[in-house]
Amino acid sequence: MMQKEWVLAPPAPAEHLERYRGFSPILAQLLFNRGFEEPAAAREFVSGGALSEDPFNLKDMDAAVARINRAIAEREPIAVYGDFDADGVCATALLAQTLRALGGAVIPYIPDRADEGYGLNTLALEKLARRGVKLVVTVDCGIRSIAEVKAGMRRGLDIIVTDHHSIGPELPPALAVINPQREDCGGEARLAGVGVAFMLAKALLLQRWESARDEYPAGFRQSDLLDLVALGTVADVIPLNVGLNRRLVKHGLDTINELRRPGIAALVKVARLKPGGIRASDIGFGLGPRINAAGRLRSAMAAYNLLVSESMDEAMPRAIELQSLNAQRQQLTRRAQAAISEHVAEAGDLPLIFAGDENIQAGIVGLVAGRLCEAHYRPAVILEIGAEESRASCRSIPEFNITRALDECADLLLRHGGHAMAAGFTVPNRNLDALRQALEQKAAAALRGRALAPRLRIDGEIELDALDETLLAELDLLEPTGYENEQGVFMTSDLRVLHCRRVGEEDRHIKLRVANDGGAQADAIGFGLGGWARRMPRRIDAAYHAEINTWGGRRRLQLRLKDIRPAASERGSVSA
Repeated sequence: MMQKEWVLAPPAPAEHLERYRGFSPILAQLLFNRGFEEPAAAREFVSGGALSEDPFNLKDMDAAVARINRAIAEREPIAVYGDFDADGVCATALLAQTLRALGGAVIPYIPDRADEGYGLNTLALEKLARRGVKLVVTVDCGIRSIAEVKAGMRRGLDIIVTDHHSIGPELPPALAVINPQREDCGGEARLAGVGVAFMLAKALLLQRWESARDEYPAGFRQSDLLDLVALGTVADVIPLNVGLNRRLVKHGLDTINELRRPGIAALVKVARLKPGGIRASDIGFGLGPRINAAGRLRSAMAAYNLLVSESMDEAMPRAIELQSLNAQRQQLTRRAQAAISEHVAEAGDLPLIFAGDENIQAGIVGLVAGRLCEAHYRPAVILEIGAEESRASCRSIPEFNITRALDECADLLLRHGGHAMAAGFTVPNRNLDALRQALEQKAAAALRGRALAPRLRIDGEIELDALDETLLAELDLLEPTGYENEQGVFMTSDLRVLHCRRVGEEDRHIKLRVANDGGAQADAIGFGLGGWARRMPRRIDAAYHAEINTWGGRRRLQLRLKDIRPAASERGSVSA
């Protein structure tokens, strides 16, 4: 296990804490750590608020709405072309649902990950054109599909691109390009793909009824779409310190907990989540992986069909199928990670992991890359090796922008795209060695002289005695938590380990009972920390989220461990 570097946030000035009347010093410190220096801004952040953003602030929204309305009026088939991950599937379902409510004739299309790969592809556009489609609206893809958009236009297609991924040197020559990352675009720039699709849906609804009310004919409500927005946003690891994303997820969780959508209700049931208490973390670890499993191992249309199910009778068999696929995905990922880890170990300490296998399934390369990146704290590129070309998923660390590196290697690639820390590409096999050398050189240059270790940011040091249900209820004001707005991370020093045992599959986790010298005790669970059991110190420092664990009708304080280390009195005798 790689020892994390613990970074304790500096204490907020006393005069700052005094201004936060109505907040405990602990919550005020957490808000200070998140950049809130004015109490009014902090209160607005925790309170949420209405979704009042004007979707027409997004560049090209007027042109997109006008063309879609013409297609609806003339009964032209409209293809909604999405991506095969949870964000893309949710965006496809959201826009298809909206267009149908407006009277549109909709054809959903999500490419096959193995056969077609990511994003727009020319053969799919030709197939849609032969089916009589005149208008294609992309969701969560298309921003770098220059050649494909041109090919579609030659087949007589009008194409509207909606996407949120990073923009390349030029925009596709589509009828409209809605991407909040455009320099000339107003509004929030860090939306998920489903967030951009929601803004398009909102624009269509507002123009149709010229009303900001959340009520529409035929029982259709704008808020009915927000469960999909929350699901796709959290699953795609989009920043939740952004006001609009936070509000979208906050309102979306309300809709999820009401179980309005049969598909999500069925998914909640198979994931064994508690309706009414579902949080963003339950999306990240429970609902999102099951949606993603369809596109990873079979067809993402299985997840789409679940989300648009109209009854529980329809939805339950589809949810059970995703449950089975997710279990298969977990098993395949562990096997592939173990196999590739052997090659990584043989290669030695390189600045970038670059590995592939002709037997690895396309749907799990990103998961394997993510696990290897986390385990070794190095950028990881994992390839599915094909006969003539290979596809890869990349995961990176904050010190190395993987998409920028791929941009600089574009002459070796067929296509690529992504974010600073996650990307994908397709490469001719003849260029594999050159690409590996180029990426290793770029990583070596960027990482040279840096002490590479994952950082664990800690909000504050507290004693076990300070943890009670009142404090935990107050910390819930930070919800929804997730990427860039994590739950509060605390540390407590010099705890006695009263009991330790390994739990879970392959003994990968640990359960502890810890106490301070004053007699306060707590249970603790550490996922992925099972390796500590063989060399557990008698006294430890613990970094954790604090939570209440309810089991058998009993409520007990539990520390969800992020990391542990030997206490100061133990250091030198035990190493992680």
